[in-house]
Amino acid sequence: MEGVFYDAIGLLKLADWYIKEGVDYQVSLGVFIKQWIDSDTLLSLYTSGSTGKPKLVVMSKQAMVNSATATGDYFKLKAGNSALSCLPFDYIAAKMMFVRAYVLGLELYCIKPSSSPLKTLKRGYDFCALVPLQLENSVEQLQLIKTLIVGGAPLSEGLKNKLKGAPVNIYETFGMTETVSHIAVKNISNSATVFEVLPSVSIGVDTRNCLWIEAPQIVATKIQTNDVVNLISKTTFEWVGRFDTIINSGGIKITPEQLEQQLEGFIENRFFIASQKDNVLGNAVVIVIESSTPYKTLNFEVLEPNKRPKDIYYVDKFVETVSGKIKRQETLKLARLV
Repeated sequence: MEGVFYDAIGLLKLADWYIKEGVDYQVSLGVFIKQWIDSDTLLSLYTSGSTGKPKLVVMSKQAMVNSATATGDYFKLKAGNSALSCLPFDYIAAKMMFVRAYVLGLELYCIKPSSSPLKTLKRGYDFCALVPLQLENSVEQLQLIKTLIVGGAPLSEGLKNKLKGAPVNIYETFGMTETVSHIAVKNISNSATVFEVLPSVSIGVDTRNCLWIEAPQIVATKIQTNDVVNLISKTTFEWVGRFDTIINSGGIKITPEQLEQQLEGFIENRFFIASQKDNVLGNAVVIVIESSTPYKTLNFEVLEPNKRPKDIYYVDKFVETVSGKIKRQETLKLARLV
């Protein structure tokens, strides 16, 4: 930690100091260190709450060790490599950065989480995890990181274009709290378009084309997700969107995430696609834009006529998780759509 070697007793003393004297992110780290080193074999984790209310997930510490080992094997991390943590320790992504360092023997450096974490760095690191907002604000400093993983929300096409030719290995990740961080990665440095699962992970789809995951070294039972995917092979898939956001408009099933991708570049502010009740269509497509000032003109001609938004709603500030993921349902309440 911070260039100093600690054994378990030393880590517990450091954790006590963090809790008593540290700033917010250090307090959360201190609490987690004590939980990690205690005699309990299980840990209680909370989901981010981006697709609903945060829920409690009880995870075994051995599963977290197995996940850290799988990540280390995939990215060829070895003892002595440096890792940067700049995410809140209240959530699984930062917790797993500590676990990886603990299991793999990495040198861990922790800085205060912010939207532009790399701008204050004075040295480089071998490994780092960011969310898309942090990555967007760190494009000019990417040469400081050798291998970077990004998750928490899908990457926009605009951001992917900015990353072309970046002097760093960048991987978009797919996972959830229930799978202890990522179970699949996409090498966007090489312009990969599909996710590849980590070793010992099996995947498939149900009748809705929603992904299921079997990762016996992490969870004992099969995980059924609401993520609609195109299954490319036994080990690769393309993410399409969320089943619980699909809009049935006049009998046509519309995936909001696909419309959002098509509209990128045409709308300057953040936005997302949703629906509202309609007497004729059952549900009509609408768009919610983060702006205090309405747009004078908006052109939706890039979309098929029956998929174009029927109404436009403006919200001053989207509700979001600490990782920058939009909480759609809570934001729709601000727009008075739910």
